[in-house]
Amino acid sequence: MPSLPKPRFVRGPRGRAHLSAPPTEPEASEIEVVEGCGVRWIHIERPRPGDRAWLEERFDFHPLDYEDVYSRNQRPKIDEYDDYLFIVLYFPRFDKQVGRLNAAELDLFVGPDFVVTLPNQPLQPVEYLFERCRTNDELRDSWFSKGTGYLLYKIVDACVDASFPMLAKMGNKLERVEDEIFAGNSAEVVRDISNVKQEIINFRKVVRPQRAVFGDLERTKQRYLADDLDVYFDDINDASERIWQMLETYKETVEALEATNESVLSHQLNDVLRVLTVLTVVFLPLTLIASIFGMNVKVPGEGQIEPFWVVVAILVIVGTGMIGFFRKRNWL
Repeated sequence: MPSLPKPRFVRGPRGRAHLSAPPTEPEASEIEVVEGCGVRWIHIERPRPGDRAWLEERFDFHPLDYEDVYSRNQRPKIDEYDDYLFIVLYFPRFDKQVGRLNAAELDLFVGPDFVVTLPNQPLQPVEYLFERCRTNDELRDSWFSKGTGYLLYKIVDACVDASFPMLAKMGNKLERVEDEIFAGNSAEVVRDISNVKQEIINFRKVVRPQRAVFGDLERTKQRYLADDLDVYFDDINDASERIWQMLETYKETVEALEATNESVLSHQLNDVLRVLTVLTVVFLPLTLIASIFGMNVKVPGEGQIEPFWVVVAILVIVGTGMIGFFRKRNWL
């Protein structure tokens, strides 16, 4: 069973609680705490080995949970214990350094009077909620008074809702790609389709295994959530399904755009080949006539100027006639 002694902390500027770490733990991260109405929210960003020692002094979490926190190969899941829940979730996060979507892991310990959040990299929705709870006493009391289950809902819901602006940008990219396809920017279109397709694939990798976890979260919500708040976790599940449906739509759209672009490129190539073929057919008889009169044998009119102009006239008439025939057939 988790032991829940009151943590030692010092008050920082604007009332922020910074937990005092022992001087023998130089590798520990900054541990922050917001508390009210008998509930504590402990936030540890990018947890390090020193943070595990601090948590072990105050909570009896299972050693396997700590291994999951520091492991990078975990899947989304919910582990139920007698006195707490251990939750592993992943959310899409745009990495500006590499310019692509990556999965950000958020580990949570949820007990009757505490919530511990341990993101492996900065998650803006979690930081924003923590800052609001830190600076707004009325809001903090309103949320914390409803228990840790409601606080868990607010954290997960904020992270899920953060996906919708990313999906909106992805939809805008698909619209731009559609416009570029018919503008003839084939090189840029291929690159843009590849980028959007990769974003959709990465997004699906994050969302797909988590759908079952949200279903389990809805099932286990009653442990720390009042009966009249059941509908909130249904909202998270609905939002997750909307995200998945949008990704399915985007997947079908990008596949259709890719097929359309290939069709446009094929049509453009056919136009080029048709022109080259017509030119080849036009010059073929002209080349044949010129070759006959250019042979190193005796030909009629050899050594006279008049036959030369006759041959030129024949070449012009044949070439013009063939071009007119092809234009009449709409081959040119």
